[in-house]
Amino acid sequence: MEKLIDKISSYNLFNNLFPGIIFAVISEKYTWFSFRSWNLLFDLFVCYFIGLVISRFGSLCIEPLLKALKFVKFAEYKEFITAIKIDPEIKILLEASNMYRTICSMIILLPVLRLYQWIEQSINYLICLRIFVFILLMIVVFLLSYRKQTEYIIKRIKASNNKRLGDNSND
Repeated sequence: MEKLIDKISSYNLFNNLFPGIIFAVISEKYTWFSFRSWNLLFDLFVCYFIGLVISRFGSLCIEPLLKALKFVKFAEYKEFITAIKIDPEIKILLEASNMYRTICSMIILLPVLRLYQWIEQSINYLICLRIFVFILLMIVVFLLSYRKQTEYIIKRIKASNNKRLGDNSND
């Protein structure tokens, strides 16, 4: 267990586990959903997964919304890649900004869970479909996350190839 905890990065701790635990605790107080099994290791994995979903929601929904509203503006990815090589502190700042986005997402998703509970109360048969709703939502979240991550990989490959080939164009 101690070796496992040592391997958890600060990013995983503050962007996945921490928000997942907070979400699980608060949702248990204000909804009928309980995420505890009374097995500490299992509960940590469940909370990590909850936090991962919250983080993905922030990346897929909150971030694009804030960009569209011009609340935040990102540097070009190529510039980002170059800058983190020069200033490693940027990674720490990025981790902090992602944590803030994830906490914002958690705060948004708590009333969404409460709203879903209210909808289930209003539409009784929806309780029977809860697992299917959950599976469908997870498929959508992780397919979109996969696509977004693949786009970052492609941008990084292009930036690397442009640097290797000496191309300074802004592809």
